[in-house]
Amino acid sequence: MKTELRKIGRNAFSCIKEMVDRLEAVGDRPGLVESAREAIEQDPLSLEVRSDWHAPNDGPGQEAEFCILLSTGGPATRIIGELERGEPSSARLEVQDWGTPWTEYLCDEETLLTYARVFYWGDG
Repeated sequence: MKTELRKIGRNAFSCIKEMVDRLEAVGDRPGLVESAREAIEQDPLSLEVRSDWHAPNDGPGQEAEFCILLSTGGPATRIIGELERGEPSSARLEVQDWGTPWTEYLCDEETLLTYARVFYWGDG
C-alpha cells in the first residue's frame, strides 16, 4: 500500500476510534450516550445498502451489504461490510486517492463494527 494511502487510512481510523472510544466510555449515562451516538450519526456523508441475489419469485431481497461513505474526492474513505438480519456482521475500512482504486486499510474490525452498529440498517 502506498504511503499516502496508509496515512489516509490511519487518519480516518483515528477519528472513528476516537468517536467509538467516547461512546464506550460514557457507558449508559443518559445525555452522554445520546451525545456520543449523535457525533457518530452526523459523521458520514451517506449510508447505502444493497440486496443479495435472490430468485425472481422470492420478492425483494434482504439487504446484504452496507457502505458508509465518510469522505469523497482525494482522499476518499468508506466503511463497507456485510449485514445479517439488519446488523453489520463484518466491516472494513477502504481508502482511495486520485487515480488509485479502493484499497483496504487494515485496522480493528470491532471498532468499525461498533461504529456501524450505531446506524439503523433495516429490519433484515
